[in-house]
Amino acid sequence: MKVYLAIVALTALISFALTPMARMLGVRGRVYTPSRKRDMHREPIPKLGGAAMAIAVIIVMGAASIVPFLSGIYQAPILGILLAILVVLIMGVADDLWDLHWIVKFAGQIVAAGIVAAAGIRVEAMPVGWIHVDNELAQIVITIFVIVLTINAFNFIDGLDGLAAGVAVIGGSAFFIYSYILTRTINAYDYSNLATLLTALLIGACIGFLPFNFHPARIFMGEVGAQLIGLLMATAAVAVTADLGALEGFRFRNVPAYMPILLPLAVMLLPLLDLFMAVLRRTARRSSPFTADRGHIHHKLVDGGYTHRQAVLLLYLWTFVVGYGAVSLTYFPAEIVITVTLVAMALLVLLTLRPWIMRRTYYRKLNRLREAKAAERAAQRSSETGDPLGG
Repeated sequence: MKVYLAIVALTALISFALTPMARMLGVRGRVYTPSRKRDMHREPIPKLGGAAMAIAVIIVMGAASIVPFLSGIYQAPILGILLAILVVLIMGVADDLWDLHWIVKFAGQIVAAGIVAAAGIRVEAMPVGWIHVDNELAQIVITIFVIVLTINAFNFIDGLDGLAAGVAVIGGSAFFIYSYILTRTINAYDYSNLATLLTALLIGACIGFLPFNFHPARIFMGEVGAQLIGLLMATAAVAVTADLGALEGFRFRNVPAYMPILLPLAVMLLPLLDLFMAVLRRTARRSSPFTADRGHIHHKLVDGGYTHRQAVLLLYLWTFVVGYGAVSLTYFPAEIVITVTLVAMALLVLLTLRPWIMRRTYYRKLNRLREAKAAERAAQRSSETGDPLGG
């Protein structure tokens, strides 16, 4: 655990140190996010923060290769992940500079995901009844689909200051705990694990960047940051799901067989839900799924009455409850975890709908007051017209 925590701390420090430099370059190069109707900000803000995050991850990845504890996982897959991060970095910076067409960005995402799959990190079994995927081409296609889906899910929720980075820290920490304890269960002598390393790097990069990105943001992560988060999160999920040695560990500990797929879905519930709703909404309008609009969950919360920070903190709470609720199923009685999680989610539903409930209550009271005043005036007119003596 000490090695992983050191990786988190080192990545956070480097990300924290590089982010102001990225901001300075963004300001000097005028690499700004333009102010649009759907945006929350009203002034130009540089958007190269993701480059600082990616460089921090690459530096610490390289430094960690000399740590004897991690020597077992520094093989071909690591080189593939590094190359995929470089693709995300180059394509993301190019998009921040020149606003690439969505087809070009999509192709870059497929290339990055394909590199990860070609390096050997693939979905080898579907954790629903443990359906094995024996065909190599099918493994690659499914892996690319999962990674590209996750990249775009995080890209879609990157609409409020600190939202994507904070969700990644909370969800990534739940995944980190799960992966680390799982590794210790499977092998009592070697705790090194690729998924745990990737989530440690992800958490550190986001923690270092978040102080500059939380509302009011001084810099945005841009395309690089959102795609980096999606790439690392999805690759970690695939690495855990495809760990056939882990399956025996699950059976041995009587852990639910669906946990390898449940936890990634729970951690990424908010981004995936927002992505799904956006695709449906835009398809219904007969526009491209990649066409930007102001219909995302975070936009609805702000439009509904929450402040910028309140909306972000509320979505943090949702991520925490769902993510840690899922990981708790592995270590605590299911009845207790499900009960507590459902109660917490019910309270979150009420909290989420609070502005609309308050507004509806206000208008109901206003309408009743208007009706009472109208009835009072009608009664007054009736009494005046029905009394010829005026008394």
